[in-house]
Parts: sequence; C-alpha cells; structure tokens
Amino acid sequence: MKKSVLVVMGSENDLPRVRPAVKALEDLGVPVRVTVASAHRSPERAAQVARAAMDQGVGVVIAAAGGAHHLGGAMAANTLLPVIALPIAVGTLGGLDALLSAVQMPGGVPIASVGVDGAKNAGLVAARILAVSDEALMARLVARREAERRGVEESDARVQQSLSQKA
Repeated sequence: MKKSVLVVMGSENDLPRVRPAVKALEDLGVPVRVTVASAHRSPERAAQVARAAMDQGVGVVIAAAGGAHHLGGAMAANTLLPVIALPIAVGTLGGLDALLSAVQMPGGVPIASVGVDGAKNAGLVAARILAVSDEALMARLVARREAERRGVEESDARVQQSLSQKA
C-alpha cells in the first residue's frame, strides 16, 4: 500500500502557508490529505486524527501551526509516525515562538521541524522519509534533484553570458 502524508493545520487560516507542502508532495506523486485540528481548541479531535493516521495508510504527519505550536507535540504524543513541525508566522513574534515551541519537545516525544513558513521543505522531507521504502518515489526525488542541478547550471550560463556582453 502506498503511504500518504497527512497535513494537520491548527486553523483554516494556515491553508495558504501549507499549500507549498501539498504541491511538493503532489508533484512527486505522493498522496496527501489535509485536515484541521487544534491542539487547544479541539484536543480530542487532534488526538483522534493522530491515533487514526497509521490505520489510514499515513506514513508521515506534517503539523502546521503558529503561536505556541503545540500541535506537533499533540500529534507525536498520539502516534509513532514521524511528525514534522511546520511553524507558521503569526502574531508579533514572526513565527519564532512556533519554531522554538516545536524544537523544544521533551525527551521521548520527538518531532522534526523545518523553518518558519518552510512548507515546501516540510513536503520534501516527508517525501524523503517515505522514499526510504519506496524505490519509485526515490527515483522521482533523484530526477527532481537532477532537474534542480541543471537549472543552476543554466542560470550560471545566463549570468556568464550577461557579464561577458557587458565587458
């Protein structure tokens, strides 16, 4: 069974910031599902979503939240699946509060974290985790890396061409 990624947002307002993760996963052919559950406003729902994830074929959870970012910890406390925190910039601290909350989990309840508003990287990390046991996905990641490498070389060629024309 092909594993999917579950993206859990603390609020509907997080959707624009989560979309790059969804796009990265969809571009790689990884099934992704997005849902809303709050560690504070709906703790029972958050726990139920986390507990059900493994039975629903989820291989990785991305938890997107701002502020105190307890969502990642709430997910990790209720599943043994890998959890990636996606700190969202909200309020006056620009996401630093969410980032620090995510990386300060107590021993025994690990989560990984990407940078503030780092949704694309969250999606790619999730894909890499799944690719460890999915050769086809690993091949797609290798092809993506090669395309990125070629893109850098093409950019360099344009820069060099531009500079030589001005000399």
